[in-house]
Amino acid sequence: MVVAQTEALVEVAVQVAAEAAELVLATRGNAVTQVDTKSSETDVVTAADRAAEQLVRDRLAQLRPGEPVLGEEAGGTQRLDGLVWVVDPIDGTVNYLYGLPWYAVSLAAQLDGVSVAGAVVEPVSGRVWTGLRGGGAWLDGRPLRASAAQRLDLSLLATGFAYATERRQRQAEVMGRVVGQVRDLRRNGAASLELCAVAAGWLDGYVEHGLNRWDWAAGALIAEEAGAVVRLPGSDPEGLGAEATFAAAPGIAEQLRAVLVEAGINQV
Repeated sequence: MVVAQTEALVEVAVQVAAEAAELVLATRGNAVTQVDTKSSETDVVTAADRAAEQLVRDRLAQLRPGEPVLGEEAGGTQRLDGLVWVVDPIDGTVNYLYGLPWYAVSLAAQLDGVSVAGAVVEPVSGRVWTGLRGGGAWLDGRPLRASAAQRLDLSLLATGFAYATERRQRQAEVMGRVVGQVRDLRRNGAASLELCAVAAGWLDGYVEHGLNRWDWAAGALIAEEAGAVVRLPGSDPEGLGAEATFAAAPGIAEQLRAVLVEAGINQV
């Protein structure tokens, strides 16, 4: 796919994700009174999640007719061949429910399962993160670059935890072995924004197990295009584990991976 074509996909992703972000923000007051659960009582979905995803599907049908969509709430195509849109209508739904501003609409275009264009839009701040395969990553039009960190002990790391209690406990045990070897640890609750933060150099590294494609499709592209070392689920099963998503500044990536493996990250 030529650059001009992928640039057009970025424009569509930004336009549609921004419209969904406006809806998410405007309807929060009513949406959080209509809450259901999915995999567990802590895995929530609001009326705004469903409404935003439907908006994305409707707008893509108008702007990119015939192209399949995979979304967190309504599912969709299971095929990864060809061009597929991948949407998380609210990444960070628990934050949204509680009124924490760290949540976003994430929308990516994937070609044969590989992200080629993506946008992550924050409803509260209005920030727009974008990535273009082979063309770079930006925050509100400003080029992004992963941090120049070289020392793991001076690096800021982020992670996330599963909804299932037993797995969350295992993840916490692993992070307990890691936290003494880094500057500090963050857990902000929105994978797409953690990946964008690595792209911006606001974090030096991020790792989480159990993410779905819609969680990382746009954010991982943005991190990679900003120069971060990125490992997606299935790419490092013997080391980080089959379900790991990993992004880190190039200067500490190997150090961080080694520490995580030693801590038992592939056993969570």
